[in-house]
Amino acid sequence: MTLASESLPLSGLKVLSVEFYGAGPFCTQYLSTFGADVIKIENSTQGGDFARTTGPNSLGPEDSLYFQSFNQGKRSLSLDLKDKKERGSSSAGCKIRCDYQ
Repeated sequence: MTLASESLPLSGLKVLSVEFYGAGPFCTQYLSTFGADVIKIENSTQGGDFARTTGPNSLGPEDSLYFQSFNQGKRSLSLDLKDKKERGSSSAGCKIRCDYQ
């Protein structure tokens, strides 16, 4: 974390987001811009957020400019939320503690 990011109004806030396309990514983009640590959960059974394949795909076949513009500054984790083991995130090898979900 840099001095600039430490002075942002939402720095220190951790947000867990299960989102795709539209309002969710747009909202959490702002949270991230203002310093929140946004962790985006993507569906592992469907290849992640389908916005990855929404054109233009100038960065690669599954790395669209649309996806990058709305998800900059976020971290992501791919999970199958229908699987009880993955839903508890123990199979992903991590525990996530967040202020907002």
